[in-house]
Amino acid sequence: MAITTTSSPGASFAARARLETQLLSALSITGDGAPCPLRVTDLQLNDRVDGHFAWFALEGECEKPPAKLGISYRFLFDLDPSHRGILALTAGDAAHSAVLGPEETERSFVLATPSTWDAFRDYLKSGIWHIWIGYDHILFLLALLLPAVLSVSKGMWTPQPRLRPALLNVFGVVTAFTLAHSVTLTLAALGVLRLPGALVESAIALSVMLAALNNIKPVVERGRWAMAFGFGLIHGFGFASVLGELGLPPNARLLALVAFNLGVEIGQMSIVIVAVPLAFSLRNTTFYRTGVRLFGSAIVALLALGWLLQRSGVL
Repeated sequence: MAITTTSSPGASFAARARLETQLLSALSITGDGAPCPLRVTDLQLNDRVDGHFAWFALEGECEKPPAKLGISYRFLFDLDPSHRGILALTAGDAAHSAVLGPEETERSFVLATPSTWDAFRDYLKSGIWHIWIGYDHILFLLALLLPAVLSVSKGMWTPQPRLRPALLNVFGVVTAFTLAHSVTLTLAALGVLRLPGALVESAIALSVMLAALNNIKPVVERGRWAMAFGFGLIHGFGFASVLGELGLPPNARLLALVAFNLGVEIGQMSIVIVAVPLAFSLRNTTFYRTGVRLFGSAIVALLALGWLLQRSGVL
C-alpha cells in the first residue's frame, strides 16, 4: 500500500494512527469462532522496485490455542477493487496460502496439515491471480502475440492470410515463454538460483519495451520464439518472487510449486484464448495495423521505459 509522508512528526503520527485504525477495522481473526484481538506492533515504510509500501506487523491473542482459525479481510476494497490480500499462514509444520479479495473476504483454516487438494487449490488460485495482476507480464505476452497474425514483407508487417501459420506462430511463442519461465520459477522457488529483485524487475521492464518496439519496426520476426524464451527466463524469477512471499508448505513443496506454475499457465492461456482470435479477425483493418500495432505498441514501449527508469533507480 503506497502512502504519503510529511516532515511533521505530529502529522506522521496522526497518519499512522489513522492507517492502524483503518486496518484493524478491516481485518479480524477468530479462533474456534471466538475473536482474537489484534494490535499493531510495528509500521515500516519499505521502498521496493515497484513503489513505496507500508508494512504492518500485527500481534493477536486467542483465549486458547485454536484448532480452527478464521480470517476476515476487507482493507481498501472500497477504494481499490483490484486490491488483494495475499495470506501466507504457518502453523507448526503446516503452511496455508490464500488470496483474499472483494469476492472472497473470509477464509477459515484447520490448523493441521492441510489436505493435498486444499494446498493444490490455494496455490493454483494464487498463480492465476498473479498473472492477471502482473501487468508487465501481460503486456510482454500481448506484445509478442500482436504480430502473430502478421507476417513481414519488405521490412514491414502485413496481414497473415491464413490461420494455420498464425496459430503455429502463437504456439511457438507461448510454448517458449512457458518453458522458460517454468524453469527459472522452479529453480528460484527451490533456492537453487536467485537474482537480485531490482535486476529482475528492470529486465522485465526492458523485455516489454523491446517486444513493443519490435512491433513498430520488425527486427525479430521468425525468431520471436527465441525472444520469448530468453526473456521468459527473466519473467520466471519475477513469478518466483511472489511465490517466495507465499512460501512453500513443508509437507507439499513440489505439489504447491506445480500448482502455482499451473495457475500461471491457466491465467496466461485465458489471455491467449481471448487475444488471438480477436487479433486475427481484426488483422486486415487499419485500426489493428495502425491503431493497435503501431500506436498501441508505442504506448506500451513508453510505459515500459517509465518502469525501467523507475525500477533501475533513475527516477
